[in-house]
Parts: sequence; C-alpha cells; structure tokens
Amino acid sequence: MPRPSELRELLRPAPFTLDATERRLNRAASIGDLRTLARRRAPRAVFDYTDGAAGVGELALRRARETFARLEFHPTVLTDVSGVNTETTILGKPSAQPFALAPTGFTRMMHTEGERAVVKVAQRERIPYALSTMGTTTIEDFAAAGPDARKWFQLYLWRDRAPAKDLVERAAAAGFDTLMLTLDTKVAGARLRDVRNGLAIPPQLTLRTFLDGATHPRWWFDFITTEPLTFANLAGASDGTPGVLIDRVFDPAITLADLEWLRGHWPHKLVAKGVQSVADAKAVVAAGADAVLLSNHGGRQLDRAPVPLELVPAVREELDGQAEVLVDTGITTGADVVAAMALGAHGTLVGRAYLYGLMAGGERGVARAVRILADEVARTMALLGVTEIGQLRPDHVSLRPGR
Repeated sequence: MPRPSELRELLRPAPFTLDATERRLNRAASIGDLRTLARRRAPRAVFDYTDGAAGVGELALRRARETFARLEFHPTVLTDVSGVNTETTILGKPSAQPFALAPTGFTRMMHTEGERAVVKVAQRERIPYALSTMGTTTIEDFAAAGPDARKWFQLYLWRDRAPAKDLVERAAAAGFDTLMLTLDTKVAGARLRDVRNGLAIPPQLTLRTFLDGATHPRWWFDFITTEPLTFANLAGASDGTPGVLIDRVFDPAITLADLEWLRGHWPHKLVAKGVQSVADAKAVVAAGADAVLLSNHGGRQLDRAPVPLELVPAVREELDGQAEVLVDTGITTGADVVAAMALGAHGTLVGRAYLYGLMAGGERGVARAVRILADEVARTMALLGVTEIGQLRPDHVSLRPGR
C-alpha cells in the first residue's frame, strides 16, 4: 500500500477561485467553450443575434466554417521554434497578432460594458479594433476608453451624405487611423433568427422575452440599471429592428463614385469591406482603397455568398502588391487565422469569437477570447515549424477534397 507521504503531493486540492466569472472563464479552453458559456448567460434573442446568419440554412456561414475544417496543414520538422513571434504589419502599422477585432452592431446588448470593454482589451493586446456605425458607444467615448488603441471605424453610407461626412470627420478627430466602408449591405439580409425572436433596439418586452428573462435575471438586471441601449452614432434613427434600420437609413444606390468621394474626405487608410470577387477587388483598389476585406458579412447578408477564404489566393495574385488583402467569416480558432495568412492574407478579422467572450464575462471574457486565439496562433506556428508570420507560405496548407 502507498504511504500517506507518497500520496500527499498527488492529492493536493486544486486552487479555488472565489470569483464565479473567473472560474467559468478559466475553464474555457476554446472559443467553442466560450460560445457555450455565452448561450447560458445571455437571453436567446441576444445569443442568436450573434450566433446566427442569413437564410433558412445559414449556408454562407456554414460553408465558410466547413472550408476551414477541410484545410490540412503541412508542417516542417527539425526547425528551431523556441521563439515564435506572432507580430505582423497590418495597414502599415504593427499588430501583435495577425488578427483584428471586427466591427459589430448591438455590442452593448451582449454585455453592457460593450465596445468600451473590447477596446480596452485591444489596447492591452496591441491589436486593432473597429467600431461600427451601428455600435452602441459613441466615437468619442470609444476613443476615451482606449486612447492608445489602434482604432478603426466601419462606415455605412447614409442616403443623406451629411451624417456620414460628420462621422468621418469625428473619427479622424478622435484618432482613428483606418476607415472601413461596408459595401455588402445595400439592403438587410434575411436574418431569420432575429425575425423569429422579435429582436429590436430597444428590446421589446413580450411574454416570450419575459419568460426568457426570468432564466437570465443577471443580464436583465444589468440591462435595466445601466445607460439605455441605443445606436450611439445614429442620431434620429436609434430604434427598430436591424433590418428596418438598414433599409430606412443606409443607401442602396452606393457606387464606386461614392468610394472615390470618401477617398477625398478621409486622409488615412481606407478599406473596402464586403468584397466578394476578383473583379470587385480590382475596381475598389482603382477607386482608392488601400485594402480589400474579403467578407460576406459573416454570412449575415447574402446566403450562398462566396466563401471569402477561397478568394484569398486569386485576389492576392491579381492585386500584386497594389493593396492589402484582409479576410473574415468563419474564423473560430487561431489555426484558422494561421491558415488564412498562409494562403496569402495580410490580416484577418474575428467577430463572433470575442462577442462570445463578451457575453460570457464582459471585458474579462473578451480578454479570454483574445488570449485563446493568440495562444492557438503561436502553437500552430510552432507545430508548423515557423517562427515568423512572414514565413507562412501557401504550401503550408491545402484543401482536402469535399465529401
């Protein structure tokens, strides 16, 4: 029989953390774990707004994730990977990671700390973060929360150009270094989960939402005891469903001439967001864009849209150094980020990943999400046999045949 002295080291109790949020987050080992926590913590309509996409089968999002799942890595062995550096340059400035935090609407609905929490994490982690036109924190409050953060602003063009021009000027004055013009939202996508859940700002109290709220009392208490939830940068259009707001306010007649107009009013980096073809990539760069963001809006606009990742090699080759190529949609792991970089992207954007963290634990949840992704990026690079982002090449990854 073993002696008690021999068992003592094996039977030491694990440290107990009094903070319940900290305990939950410490147990989260993946973005999928954070998603599970978010589903428990947030009301159904809130979770579905983040988790869902457009169309009956949400095919655009599902296909993007399936494409990442089919990727196969080809590592190199017998290389010294004792020091892995994940830093890269995105749009002319350093980023500690090859990913940025994407712009999202309704952010304070996920957790009332909202964009302020996210920009604080972005500042500490030295990665870019984009505030959305449909964000729930003003440009000025966002800048105050992250004065040293790398700040980007995502813009929708209004039917009336005056408010858009005002937003651009405010972003420049607040120290934002990049403007992202979204091109794929001329009309609202068919986000059926939101329709079924009756999602709106401010939230509408129905029997269904009341019963759901009874199982999420902490979220509701936080919601009703903090500042009202509004689209902080949409003066005069701060209530309604996402689809109604898009169709009421944003311009369905946007053309290349509008991109050229914006180029004349914005002195810094300009990104064309929502590009989904090689031809459009060439056109927006010719009109003045410094980068293209290959994106189908996270699958939230046109269902059956192209998979952005699959466009990366062809667009990178066609642009031939004239502009940077960024990509989003379907990225849920650091390995996905590394694969996109190997295929030729200059950077990636993640949205749902950090929103799951925000729902799970506010600022600490966002920090956990970013740390999970960063650790996965470094680990994947080491196992591939590379120590710098610039060493990633297309022959490090290939697409396995589909079923």
